[in-house]
This record gives sequence, structure tokens and C-alpha cells, in this order.
Amino acid sequence: MNVEAVTIDAYGTLVALRDPVPSLQAALAARGVEPGESAVRAAFAAEVAFYVERSHEGRDEATLALLRRDCAAVFLEAAGAALDPDEFTPAFLGSLAFEEVPGAGAACRALAGRGLRLAVVSNWDVGLHEHLRALGLSALVDAVVTSADAGAPKPAPAVFELALARLGAAPERTVHVGDADADAEGARAAGLRFEPAPLADAAVRILA
Repeated sequence: MNVEAVTIDAYGTLVALRDPVPSLQAALAARGVEPGESAVRAAFAAEVAFYVERSHEGRDEATLALLRRDCAAVFLEAAGAALDPDEFTPAFLGSLAFEEVPGAGAACRALAGRGLRLAVVSNWDVGLHEHLRALGLSALVDAVVTSADAGAPKPAPAVFELALARLGAAPERTVHVGDADADAEGARAAGLRFEPAPLADAAVRILA
């Protein structure tokens, strides 16, 4: 096995988002706004598209608070809800609940058990660190590196290069596991081998 380290994408590979729409509908209804489910789902999709392009901007407490407020504002506008984004932001954030992708934690333990160093490499704001701590997943890896930490999102190689530096690993002996084109493109640009998610299946191939 000519592998010394594995980098792992977060969203869709290590963690998944529980459906936020019921919570968002309830939060809106509590404020006297009752768009239908399809409208709320479309508004959340608009917020996701906005966030994906800007996740790396949430690099510290102040910029993260601004990004979260802007995301809530995009959601409210798309939902046709004339509410104060500052007041709604805590409810918006409260609707976002993450959970471990089935088998991901066990895969991390299997990889680490074979002596491999692990890092999460994700297009995410710095809030990812707290999400992973809450799920007990940060304890399973040696480093968590976000696009906000690196100052650029995948497929730019910067986030991979920062992870390699923190792991003390060589790119040619590192494998990245992810579920998006940006994962494959970014990993290869940084000189890493790429394996597609699910992580549980990828771990079997890496350890074979």
C-alpha cells in the first residue's frame, strides 16, 4: 500500500444535511409567513447556490456572521418573506442539522487503524470545525481544512496543499475521497489520487 494519507470531503462524503424544509416552514409560520413547501424548498435551493460560491468568505467570527446573515437574507427574499434577516438568522441556522453519512466514521477508523493520516478538505466556512466536533468526527481525523482556511475553494489546489502541509504528507502518496467534480479536479491539480465516494467503499479500495 503506497498511501500515507487520505483527505476526505465533508458535505456528501462525511456528513449529510437533514431536510431543513420542515423547520424552515415552522420558523416562517411562527412569524406569520406561510409559503408552501415547494416555495420554501426553492428558496433554500437559492440560498445553497448563493452559499456555495461564497463559503470561503466565512474565515473568522466577523465574516462568518456576515455570510450567515446574507444567506438568511437570500432565503427570505427567494421565499417572498418580508422579514428582518438579522432577526431570522438564528432560526435559519437552527434549521441546519448535519449527521454522519452512514459508514463514514467506521471508514475513518479503519483508515487510521492502518496508520494513515487523515484530513477533512472541504468547501465550507470555518464553522465546519464546530459541526464536526458536535458529531464526534473531528476526533477521527488529524486535521480539518476548509476553503475559508485556505482562502480559495476547490477545485483550486490551495486547500489540498494546506492539508498536505498540516499532515506532513506527500501528494503522490495521498488519496482524496469526494463526491463532486471539484473534488476530482482539485485533487488531481494538487497531485493527489482521487477516489469517488461513498467513503466506506473508497476505504476498502484504498486499503486493498
